[in-house]
Amino acid sequence: MIKGVDVSSYQPSDYSTKGLDFVFIKITEGTSYTNPKWVDQRQTARDAELVTGFYHFGRAGSMKAQADYFMSKINLVKGDMLVLDWEDAAVTNAEKDDWIKYVQKERPHTRVLLYCNVNFWLNHDTTSFAGDGLWIAHYNGKPGKPGIEHPWRFHQYTDDPIDTNLGDFDSRADLRKWTHKEP
Repeated sequence: MIKGVDVSSYQPSDYSTKGLDFVFIKITEGTSYTNPKWVDQRQTARDAELVTGFYHFGRAGSMKAQADYFMSKINLVKGDMLVLDWEDAAVTNAEKDDWIKYVQKERPHTRVLLYCNVNFWLNHDTTSFAGDGLWIAHYNGKPGKPGIEHPWRFHQYTDDPIDTNLGDFDSRADLRKWTHKEP
């Protein structure tokens, strides 16, 4: 297992990267919010040579418009990951799936994942579609054991003092190899 964090506007631009292999950075929410720190947060990750993912917090409304808004903000490099953060119950299963499939079509060389908590996955999700991988949040005191049977790639196991995750990879190199997707 490898370790990473996820950051948003609540964290500083120069967060600690010590002992980390990857980071996920919130960029957008809906069609009007952009994290004002994300560019500097990305630079912190790039300077530390971390594998980097970017996420969009989905809201009710046009998922295509949200995906386009999200993708318009990013200059991707090979090996970046894109994620839909699905925490709003007003976003349906079909809308969640449509967002992921649309982004996969628009960015065929990029891994596209789903983030949600274990309650959403077990009690709200009806399709079990997570694109290229599931990033699951479950603060159960068991890092790397998120309490689900579905295959997962990342487990967010605590938010104290920062959202901390384990990746189901043997090394940063293995994660980097996985992210280099061929269409």
